[in-house]
Amino acid sequence: MGDDANLTALKAQLRKRCIAFRDDVPAERRAMAATRLYARLMGLRGRTIAGFLPIGSEVDPRGAMRSLAKDNRVCVPVVTARGAPLRFREWWPGCPLETGDFGVSVPTEGGWRVPDVVIVPLLGFDPQGGRLGYGGGFYDRTLAGLREALVVGFALEAQRIDSIPQEPTDFQLPYVITDVGVHAPGGAV
Repeated sequence: MGDDANLTALKAQLRKRCIAFRDDVPAERRAMAATRLYARLMGLRGRTIAGFLPIGSEVDPRGAMRSLAKDNRVCVPVVTARGAPLRFREWWPGCPLETGDFGVSVPTEGGWRVPDVVIVPLLGFDPQGGRLGYGGGFYDRTLAGLREALVVGFALEAQRIDSIPQEPTDFQLPYVITDVGVHAPGGAV
């Protein structure tokens, strides 16, 4: 088995493990994560903030997104083509949604936006800022083109693992907000 095949197999195994850890987190821990997310971003005014609409047992940023929408524009990612970066469509509380690619809800109307702040979902993260996603590379491609944006990973502490094998195209997270605190490479802040 070659190095690429070994890496693919290892990441697949880590994804299953992280989903299992995430699935077991109780509601009160999830609520703590959402509160911490809002507390870190509540001072933003006049920005375009990309959140996400959760799938499965992902931690839910919608409460923070609703509050942030009062003083900012909020948008969510839309997959427009395989292998392409994500695009972001405006979102607001109660906006009409449809099921898009990969079973993710997306707004049916609203303008396309370029975010100043990106809240990134993930399956796992490590102390070095490594992010384990679903394997499609959408966020890696997207964040490579948004160099000026503030990028914030959003997860549950149960999703933290010792080390995630990285590829040259993998985006390193400068911050991850969880139910326990805010992590930056090298330690919590």
